[in-house]
Amino acid sequence: MLKLYNPTTMAPSAAHYSQGVEVPPGARMLYIAGQVGVTPDGAMLDGFAAQAEQAWNNVLTVLEAASMGVEDLVHVNIYYLDKGEVATVRATRDRFLGDHKPSSTFAVVGALAQPEWLYEMDAVAAKA
Repeated sequence: MLKLYNPTTMAPSAAHYSQGVEVPPGARMLYIAGQVGVTPDGAMLDGFAAQAEQAWNNVLTVLEAASMGVEDLVHVNIYYLDKGEVATVRATRDRFLGDHKPSSTFAVVGALAQPEWLYEMDAVAAKA
């Protein structure tokens, strides 16, 4: 089981995440490569919200293949182009995570590897 850290001696998290997450000794670690809004048939979805949703679905697919779930996520990195989409990023993340609060980083970037990509995320998961 992951141990979440949110010390009371520092400012509380700005959103739905933990300040630190400890992985138990001997846990299996899973590093999930950058996921974008590409569907299983290889189609790139149009629009920010659709790409964000599909990227999360792709992460869930990798987790499932490893017999893991969102509750096993240790850390999530999200990279996106439009700082005006912060509310969409948070709402999508919060919906997929439910009550689980892994550590998290959001970064507004100037570009992603392909010009049609609006959103990309990677993640780390662990399961004892």
